[in-house]
Amino acid sequence: MPRIRDSGMPPLEQWERFFDPGSILEALGCRDLSGDVVEFGCGYGTFAIPAAHRASGTVYALDIDPLMVAATTERAQRAGTPNVVAERRDFVVGGCGRPACSTSYVMLFNILHLQEPLGLLQEAHRVLRPGAILGILHWKRDASTPRGPPLEMRPSAEQCRLWGKAAGFRWIGTPQLPGSPWHWGMMLARPPDRRVATDAGR
Repeated sequence: MPRIRDSGMPPLEQWERFFDPGSILEALGCRDLSGDVVEFGCGYGTFAIPAAHRASGTVYALDIDPLMVAATTERAQRAGTPNVVAERRDFVVGGCGRPACSTSYVMLFNILHLQEPLGLLQEAHRVLRPGAILGILHWKRDASTPRGPPLEMRPSAEQCRLWGKAAGFRWIGTPQLPGSPWHWGMMLARPPDRRVATDAGR
């Protein structure tokens, strides 16, 4: 199964010093969600577990690495979040496995340095409900960051915004991320279905 470029994870304790997951989720619109969430590349469950407290549905935490899937499953059990379902899945090749228009929020966190980012954004667009939000998080293109893929692989916020537009998303904003100095974040939305809106107005 192909891996995402530079996808190796540091130890858990080091990884979770790099950001404040709760503040990031709040800033990127993951709050009071009525429905399911999909995270592409869940790692240790750093974001999937707090997202589970903010959603009424299931958080599908996907990763190609079985060790990360096992870690997320164990942490979700200890955290008392039975609505986290961790799955081993090569979503770059086979998609996320969720039905179209079935999801209230998608997380693409620290992952858009993969070789085919547009395909992943298109898959996120497919599974999101019209009007629902995509949250993007990535390392800044800054040599002083303590971790992250090589600088030449890191996408800029502007590049991700252009990819999002090409995938059919509408840009919402690029908010500040309290407690997370090494990252930038962005919110995109799948626009409302014009045909459905037109039919409803007849």
